[in-house]
Amino acid sequence: MTGDDPAPLIRTAAVPVGGGVVLRGPGVVLTQPTPGTFVAFSATCTHEGCTVHSVAGGTINCFCHGSRFRIDDGAVVGGPAPEPLPRVPITVTGEVIRVG
Repeated sequence: MTGDDPAPLIRTAAVPVGGGVVLRGPGVVLTQPTPGTFVAFSATCTHEGCTVHSVAGGTINCFCHGSRFRIDDGAVVGGPAPEPLPRVPITVTGEVIRVG
């Protein structure tokens, strides 16, 4: 590991299969739609900029106005959000997930 490596966000075991976690500090939502597949999105709702609140029932959920996004591609599945959540590039090395 070099000094340029980004800090770890989370360990893979902390991201449930079929669900995910919202990391408010870095503003990222990490999901695991299928075993071993990790995806990251911006935690900022595309409707009015609220931070999404939870990941449940196969969707990323914003409680401000009820927008919901799919955990596999960030697409809007309900609510007033006009656009999908933007993807955030991540790297999975062993059991560690990093941005980039």
